[in-house]
Amino acid sequence: MADTAVTEPGSDLQLRQLAARHGLHVAGARPNLIAYSRQLWAYRYFITEYANAKVVASFSTARLGQLWQVLTPLANAGVYFLIFGVILNTRHGVDNFIAYLCTGLFVFTFTSAVVQQGTSSIVGNLGLIRALHFPRAVLPIAVMLTQFQNLVASVVVLIGIVLVSGEPLTLEWLLLIPTLLLQSVFNAGLALAMARLGSKLTDLKQVIPFVMRTWMYGSGVLYAVANFEAHLPGWASTIVKVNPLLIYIELARHSLMESVDLASPPGQLWILAVAWALLIGIGGYVFFWRGEQEYGRG
Repeated sequence: MADTAVTEPGSDLQLRQLAARHGLHVAGARPNLIAYSRQLWAYRYFITEYANAKVVASFSTARLGQLWQVLTPLANAGVYFLIFGVILNTRHGVDNFIAYLCTGLFVFTFTSAVVQQGTSSIVGNLGLIRALHFPRAVLPIAVMLTQFQNLVASVVVLIGIVLVSGEPLTLEWLLLIPTLLLQSVFNAGLALAMARLGSKLTDLKQVIPFVMRTWMYGSGVLYAVANFEAHLPGWASTIVKVNPLLIYIELARHSLMESVDLASPPGQLWILAVAWALLIGIGGYVFFWRGEQEYGRG
């Protein structure tokens, strides 16, 4: 009877064998990681165009259009300089505080925007996900590329601020490029991880602004990083020093500013920057891939 059941026409085993012979797969099945990466690479042009369209659309209703890519970071820098630099006087002990503040603010904003938009990149595109078949990683990666384009505009503004504030143009400025590229890999992994979490925890996007605000205060954006060592116990100061955002901000400041006190030696910062980029970039990608078949269900 058992043999008859196995060979019975229309049995599950026979159907699976027939499907395998003709290259058919279970609908919605997750491909292996290598196949998934190949699919994602095949969509690289779509990711780029989608990110470009998002940038244009985000300013389409504004009268000044994409000029806000420049005006927004300038306005933020002015507000924070007034509150923290002038009113609270956190500029005390920091040479060229305006360049110090703007560098930290612009670098932090890159990650902050990626995290907030990455969290809703799946739940905010359910119609697209259910209508079309494509690797879902396209959406959080496009978020990172969109914000990277905004960052490029911000960096143009930042360079102007740094030069006007008195910093000399040196070859070390070129180190800003690998710094931001490493941060981009870190951000991509973070966007992917947050996209999967956000697809399951729909209230997460309400919590993220508070998390990012706390992260900003722990990243030395608004005041000298020496304050951490002076006011925190040793174990807490050590945790702050390996904070990835503090590391990328410190490397950006080291690149653009001639004299700046760093939380750690430059060599150590570069090692940590690479380690965080690989850990979060690869880890976030694998974490997202493992949930591929779940997105858009229900």
